[in-house]
Amino acid sequence: INFNMPKVWYVALIGRPNAGKSTLLNALIGEKVSAISHRPQTTQRSIPGIFTDEEKGVQIVFLDTPGIHESEESMNHRINNEAFASLREADVVVRLLDPTRPYGDEDRRIDTVLASVPKPVLRIETKQDLSKGYLQKDIDLRIDSVARIGFEELIAKITELLPEGPYLYESDYYTDQPMDLRISEIVREVLFFFFLDEIPYASYVEIGSIEKGESLLKTQVYINVESDSQKIIVIGKWGKKIQRIGTEARLVLENIFGMKVFLALRVKVHKNWRKNEKVLEKIFPKR
Repeated sequence: INFNMPKVWYVALIGRPNAGKSTLLNALIGEKVSAISHRPQTTQRSIPGIFTDEEKGVQIVFLDTPGIHESEESMNHRINNEAFASLREADVVVRLLDPTRPYGDEDRRIDTVLASVPKPVLRIETKQDLSKGYLQKDIDLRIDSVARIGFEELIAKITELLPEGPYLYESDYYTDQPMDLRISEIVREVLFFFFLDEIPYASYVEIGSIEKGESLLKTQVYINVESDSQKIIVIGKWGKKIQRIGTEARLVLENIFGMKVFLALRVKVHKNWRKNEKVLEKIFPKR
């Protein structure tokens, strides 16, 4: 064994919707990498977060994946496929289980898929800060992402399974997401915060333009919805709602990028976009 060679590669976070994947990733990295909401399917694409501990010679590229769920809709098939694609890329799989909900059909589907994946799988029970009404079986570790309990043990268990190799990224990198994806994910997160079930799932965010200077980031962002009534709701009376959305998203983006952000939001109607294969291919490009 070459003790000077770091342990490095990819680890996929897999679980049903709202199993705590995004919360865990952000807590592990110590930065806002993935959007968080208490509603399912907030994460639609695989989001990379890079954990580096130079002292221990470890670099782990975590892939936060969409929650795997049961659905016949074309869009949701693509969301599931995005999660399954991460299994092909990963060297190790961290299977997250939620003790606040009973083991269900989505869990059974995930475990059936993982049974045929020839890679190490760590079974981690999340949400130890909440009431644990449904303790899971065959658990390797229990963690609390809020209090960061179990993190050292989790990194140690993952490190034992990682191959040796050179660092893929500089030690101060914490994600390799392109700027347009980071901006669109933050705007989506704010939409989940402000609206009930209909609007977040009936909308998609696209970036019109980005201009990045030394101290100012300018970006034009379009929120696409499915109907005129949804557009009216998002804009709000006298444009107050869209202003609040823009303010909340801008503050988060300024914290992420460390500079002033000028965020111009516009709402457009794109009817039946969830059934439009060209749009879905743009949102979920083949991997």
